[in-house]
Amino acid sequence: MTQVGAAKVLVTGGGGFVGQWVVEALQRALPADGEILVADRAQPNAMVGNVCSMALDVTDADAVGELLRRERPTHILHLAAISAVTDASRDTRGAWAVNFGGTFNIALAVDEFCPETRIVHCSSAEVYGATFNKGVAVDETAMLDPTNAYGAAKAAADIMLGQMARLRLRAIRMRPFNHTGPGQTEKFVVPAFASQIARIERGEQEPVIDVGDIDTKRDFLDVRDVADAYVRALLQFESLPQGCAINVASGHARTVRSVLELMLAQSPVRIEVRSDPSRVRPNDTPLIVGNADRAKQLLGWEPRWAWEDTILNVLNHWRERVASG
Repeated sequence: MTQVGAAKVLVTGGGGFVGQWVVEALQRALPADGEILVADRAQPNAMVGNVCSMALDVTDADAVGELLRRERPTHILHLAAISAVTDASRDTRGAWAVNFGGTFNIALAVDEFCPETRIVHCSSAEVYGATFNKGVAVDETAMLDPTNAYGAAKAAADIMLGQMARLRLRAIRMRPFNHTGPGQTEKFVVPAFASQIARIERGEQEPVIDVGDIDTKRDFLDVRDVADAYVRALLQFESLPQGCAINVASGHARTVRSVLELMLAQSPVRIEVRSDPSRVRPNDTPLIVGNADRAKQLLGWEPRWAWEDTILNVLNHWRERVASG
């Protein structure tokens, strides 16, 4: 990968699940004189090595402007978001304020205070929405047709950055598909299963897992592969088409049932899987799978982590977490 000299990288949402993996990858990838600014809503101010942490609410336009005016980062990895579809559905106003409004604040502040700053925006595969119903792996030319509040706010931010990049904003848009790994919360399907199995193994939960529709198919990735794609985009920014969108996907669809079965096969306890109609999401998409040819062509990226290893890593993370109380 290309090295970026004298880089000062601001990672919004850097204290979150994906952000922590991105910061770790950046520490390996940046030259010795590189700086990393980690900004998150509840982040304490601290300095450890070349990583400076600070509090930032991206919905506060004045705070965003002040930070960018003061720090003038060379690059921004914009991760800050309400990341769970269920949370966004419960708080639509909040989802739009953060996922669209926060991105708008970043873009406007860059345009005003540091127009040379490059933005790598982390969008989402949810922007494609109903387009997945065609039953094929979607590429970046597919229509954006979101079906939930999370996807709609992400799509609006995605389109906004694309339009501003046609003028002078230096921005690209990454569209990651489902990803998981150690540290992800139980609001997402893989850690939700793993945490329950860990509790069942310790006798803290009856040996039953209630599920919704587990025959839906998803394009799953390891979070470390997604972090790698983001860092590659940052390091190779100058060679990428201005304003381009890049899918981050495996190109392979797995049923949620197969994910659960893989976890259950690694447990010594016999566990019943019980269907619960109340857990079925309205407007859930039967198949979500992406075409990541552009990521391979432009970034030299493709997934490296074996899915079986990812599952075991998540399961062992929850075993350790439950054991420690």
